[in-house]
Amino acid sequence: MPPLLATGAGLASCSTPADGMVLNILFNGEPRETQAETTIAQLLESLSLPSRRVAVEVNRQLIPRQQHAAHILNEGDEVEVVTFVGGG
Repeated sequence: MPPLLATGAGLASCSTPADGMVLNILFNGEPRETQAETTIAQLLESLSLPSRRVAVEVNRQLIPRQQHAAHILNEGDEVEVVTFVGGG
């Protein structure tokens, strides 16, 4: 599983470290780096977010939960994740 890497300072181009390509994305408005070929499901898992209790948008387009395992993130993607909280 490609892990989420440290927060970056901006959205630069892909770089190629020894272990593979790195993508720069925006995650909830914050610059972050992740490995190339990371899916939404892998990103959520690396952040310990329960996939059943979140809504995910990529570039302002809602991605259905059934597509999280297949949707691969790209350089510069803007990912917004909203966590549902129950209560009474």
